[in-house]
Amino acid sequence: MKNITNKFLILFIVSIVVTACGNKENHKEGDGHSHDEIQKTEEKDNHNEGEEVMLTQQQFEALKMKIDSIALRNMSGYVEANGTLEVPPQSEAAITSVVGANVVSIEVIEGDKVNKGQVVAYLSHPNIIQMQTNYLNAYSDSNFLKKNFERQQKLFNAGVGSGANFQKAEAEYEASKAMVNGMAAQLQLLNISTTSVRNGSIAQRISLRSPIDGFVQKVGVKTGQYVEPQTELFEIVNTHHVHADLMVFEKDVYKVKKGQKVTFTLQSIQDEELTAEIYSVSKTFEDNPKAVHVHAEIENKKGNLIPGMYIQGKIQTENTETMALPESAIVKEGDRFFVFSAERENNNWSFKPIEVILGAKDGTWIAVQFTEDINPKTKFAYNNAYYLIAEMKKGEAEHEH
Repeated sequence: MKNITNKFLILFIVSIVVTACGNKENHKEGDGHSHDEIQKTEEKDNHNEGEEVMLTQQQFEALKMKIDSIALRNMSGYVEANGTLEVPPQSEAAITSVVGANVVSIEVIEGDKVNKGQVVAYLSHPNIIQMQTNYLNAYSDSNFLKKNFERQQKLFNAGVGSGANFQKAEAEYEASKAMVNGMAAQLQLLNISTTSVRNGSIAQRISLRSPIDGFVQKVGVKTGQYVEPQTELFEIVNTHHVHADLMVFEKDVYKVKKGQKVTFTLQSIQDEELTAEIYSVSKTFEDNPKAVHVHAEIENKKGNLIPGMYIQGKIQTENTETMALPESAIVKEGDRFFVFSAERENNNWSFKPIEVILGAKDGTWIAVQFTEDINPKTKFAYNNAYYLIAEMKKGEAEHEH
């Protein structure tokens, strides 16, 4: 009986030891599994950190990469306003003829740049020759009347001449001078030199000249055509002072004032944004629609800015600015958002992902906050973020293999 009891006791102890050993091994295996999970979690948390995408200069140019520092933008507090590009009245000119004549030569075409005083066309007509002949005759008559006046003056001063004759000679001479001066003024309007006419040189044609620097916007005449006086033949526009002319509706007028910044886009430069500063706000309303004109000087003129182009703009009514990047610079990876810093390394470009938190959106721009401090001089890729993340994933896959 005693031996049986001892055998049961020994078996019980052995079973406890075996169970304990098994639990210990299972516990060790469980610890190893938890460590792997933690490691995987850490790897997931550190995803993209320390990664890098390299592009050659050829790839960089082929992708048309845009690189710039972080932009500061007013993402809220603005008034939307559309309008057109315009130039002030003194930057536009219409060229006309002061006399009826035929066009014998056209020296410019639409789009040509012209300088002030440059000849744009030549006109000719018998009346132009007749005007010079009349001036020459009047000038000769005036010289004769001048001599007669001087002779009558001497006689009158000597007491041997009639006062009536002297007064008549004086009146005739003064009238002839007025006529000569009037004809000379007419010839000057035709760009004809009176000196040349007095020397016997009669111009067969007259020149039309541009009154301002600018570009030929319109040519409204043909060679050989007869043009009536005051007919508009050419339009010249100086686009150097082209500005944004925006229409602000009545409900928003009180928000707009001189000195505010304006951002706007053009159909001809869709991927670029131009900036301007308001220098004038109209004090009267247009009837249809009921809005006021707001004029803004363009600060970063680029491309071919032509008066009449339609623009879509936003007037910044608050000065609160935040860091922002274009939508094409941001990519989503899981539940996180990344942008790519850009740095040139010899002939290649290095792009590294940086996590950001997104804020307000304004058109194609999105406000961003960085999870870590960045150097203000850091450059960023403004486009192709999806391509860069794809290249980075491809590099990770190759590294794993």
